[in-house]
Amino acid sequence: QVQLVESGGGLVQAGGSLRLSCAASGRTFSTYVMGWFRQAPGKEREFVSTISRRGINTYYTDSVKGRFTISRDNAKNTVYLQMNSLKVEDTAVYYCAAVQTTQWPKTTEYDKWGQGTQVTVSS
Repeated sequence: QVQLVESGGGLVQAGGSLRLSCAASGRTFSTYVMGWFRQAPGKEREFVSTISRRGINTYYTDSVKGRFTISRDNAKNTVYLQMNSLKVEDTAVYYCAAVQTTQWPKTTEYDKWGQGTQVTVSS
């Protein structure tokens, strides 16, 4: 079982940057596909980005392409989300998620979640 702890959220002005981190416990981190999701006030949680087990393949929702970069360091059991050119509409609680699979998972298949970290972008 892997446990996830996010960090790095905060308040930033529009156009600024933040880097989120998600630290995972356990010794099987490299067997998990990792993802980032977010939930804005009054909205459903939405997929942001995902990265394959060895970090070779990544995928982003259209609204963050070219601005966000997902990466992972399996030696450190950590996945990152570098967020640049932040917009007010990026304001949300960001969640790290994991699923132990050899396939490219559906967004509904993630079964391990962190507690979330708040990102607030001011205008």
